[in-house]
Amino acid sequence: MKVLIVGGGGREHAIAMRIAETPAVTKLYAAPGNGGMASLCELVPLKATDVTGITAFCKEQKMDYVVVAPDDPLCLGLVDMLREAGIPAFGPDKKAAIIEGSKVFSKNLMKKYGIPFDDYDRAVSYLNAQPEGRFVVKADGLALGKGVILCANRAEALEAVGTMMKHHAFGASGSRVVIEEFLEGPEVSVLAFTDGKVIRPMVSSMDHKRALDHDEGLNTGGMGTIAPNPCYTPEAAERCMKEIFLPTMNAMNAEGRTFRGCLYFGLMLTKDGPKVIEYNCRFGDPETQVVLPLLDSDLLDIMMATAGGKLTEEMVQFADDSACCVVMASEGYPKSYEKGFPITVDDDFEGILYIAGAKKKEDGTVVTNGGRVLGVVSRKASLQEAVEEAYRQVEKVHFDNAYYRKDIGAKALAAKEAK
Repeated sequence: MKVLIVGGGGREHAIAMRIAETPAVTKLYAAPGNGGMASLCELVPLKATDVTGITAFCKEQKMDYVVVAPDDPLCLGLVDMLREAGIPAFGPDKKAAIIEGSKVFSKNLMKKYGIPFDDYDRAVSYLNAQPEGRFVVKADGLALGKGVILCANRAEALEAVGTMMKHHAFGASGSRVVIEEFLEGPEVSVLAFTDGKVIRPMVSSMDHKRALDHDEGLNTGGMGTIAPNPCYTPEAAERCMKEIFLPTMNAMNAEGRTFRGCLYFGLMLTKDGPKVIEYNCRFGDPETQVVLPLLDSDLLDIMMATAGGKLTEEMVQFADDSACCVVMASEGYPKSYEKGFPITVDDDFEGILYIAGAKKKEDGTVVTNGGRVLGVVSRKASLQEAVEEAYRQVEKVHFDNAYYRKDIGAKALAAKEAK
């Protein structure tokens, strides 16, 4: 069985490593892949967004299955094109991928079907309920360093919220805002397999998006993750299933946009209950890097059942262990940084290594080629052990200009101790 994985980051490396375990798989390809995936896959020099080129390649090679991991090719309709060519693929079609591709659509969907979420109206209500004073309104995302507005009073703060959330002065970065203690509560990422009839959440996780320790600095694609998230209690999981997961699946069906693939729920556990911050139409990165090592089932079997409308809850089983991923980035990320530094790993390295921003040179040397270079992952019986072991293994991976946060998992461990 020949399988192509579309994408080239740490998420795709994690997916490739699990699919390589499936006995039926005889050949793995990756488009475009990365230097770490080269040992598992034949790299195809096609961009993930080259949907026409990828489809033609799959037809030429008589590909048996394709896993489309990134959001861009999903929103561009790659799954649709592959299926029209008679090639089965994992991932939502273009009509369903709109849940991530259009913030307007996802907000309207939640409003129409009563799915709880954080939005502009709540920001205004919050401000109007506060005593007069000074406020700091921040776009919760990268805005070229300009997404923070200091406000001398409530009127200025209301204007700032409107500028960001209604007039999109900072683009998608301003679709969510932070007003002092506004969006208060722990964040949780939950990935879920769904075929439109069954939705099976995976183990929960906690991302660390800020570049610096103590959640300071600019937003990034993610500097590390842990799983499971101790803030996500069985009670919270039950509420999310009842109030968010099932209603979202059913809403997409009702809209004629049945979602088959991995649906990502970015959640916030507020004092008023769980709220949706964002939807993604694919596996998260770096959440995938801690979720898949805990999966006890065959990933490709699950993907094929999901895409074929034959998913069952029993197919998806996770271990009771914990996992921690520490992202090693290039100094200067998410702004400017240098590339081309050789990556070496000590012989006694015992963790899991997922390569992201790296390429393999003709002489076999793997060198840095991006902001987030790689993720070091450990799976252990407890979260404390997983965090400690991940950091022990980080010390065994080397490249010039390396930077990583020293507090991945600290917030989760504190929450666990507080219970």
